[in-house]
Amino acid sequence: MRPKRVVIALGGNALEDKNLLSTAESQLKVVEKTCEYIVDIICSGYETAIVHGNGPQVGRILLASEAANNVTPAMPFDVCGAMSQGYIGYHIQQGLKHALAKRNKTMPVVSLVTQVVVDKNDKAFQNPTKPIGPFYTEEEAENLVEEKGYTIKEDAGRGYRRVVPSPMPIRIVEIDTVKKLWGNTVSIACGGGGIPVIEKEDGSLEGVAAVIDKDLAAERLAEDVHADILMILTEVDKVSINYKKPNQKDLSHLTVEEAVKYMEEGHFAPGSMLPKVIASVNFAKSSPRRKAIITSLYKVSDALAGKSGTVIEC
Repeated sequence: MRPKRVVIALGGNALEDKNLLSTAESQLKVVEKTCEYIVDIICSGYETAIVHGNGPQVGRILLASEAANNVTPAMPFDVCGAMSQGYIGYHIQQGLKHALAKRNKTMPVVSLVTQVVVDKNDKAFQNPTKPIGPFYTEEEAENLVEEKGYTIKEDAGRGYRRVVPSPMPIRIVEIDTVKKLWGNTVSIACGGGGIPVIEKEDGSLEGVAAVIDKDLAAERLAEDVHADILMILTEVDKVSINYKKPNQKDLSHLTVEEAVKYMEEGHFAPGSMLPKVIASVNFAKSSPRRKAIITSLYKVSDALAGKSGTVIEC
């Protein structure tokens, strides 16, 4: 009987502390703590792959590139995404190798620059929804819309952020490499949801200005590697309905039908919990033996033991 396979999707709180000034050094410290929890899973015998977000990071890379436009040409959006894959993956590699070494466990860890094919006619290109970069006040947001032409939306009660198109992932270009590495290596793949590319008529690939939701990319990866569990880590221990209302209800278990019902009733914020639930539903529907778990980074071991988190399955 083969070991259980899990694909872990890391949310923003697993990569940086929103209460600290975000620097490369502060991110590495947060990532090192995050990796201690991930290694608990690896040392429990699970074969593991990791997908991470990049919303704040790619936004900052883009801002820095645009700010330096009078000195050097700004980088295209897809290149900024590739840059974020590199430096976030580098931090996770360092953190995981260190955490593994403390457990006397030797295992290769590698980050893959990963492209993900999207449909050039995806309706998301006409309706940007994916938050990137820092949070702004309403006044700052209005100024950016006027001065730079950004599309900015309110983000789940947390402030205003720039939004970009978020097309659906269709195919992971480097999936054969992930499969060859599987089992003997911890792969960090589809970083930031993957670099979004479209297929041209001659068969070549071309990057596009968008950010694929990392939870949906993680779901695509989990299906492709025949994972048993898709674990989506976020800021809360469980999925809730009536979130932040007096009648908030935390949910320990959801069937696919129940999750769809709550989605249709509008319980989950589009830029926050909704893509996590959509990814979980898609994964659970793909096979009766599969389940998705949405939980906090700090509850991963409890969630795998059925003591915390929200499980979504058929």
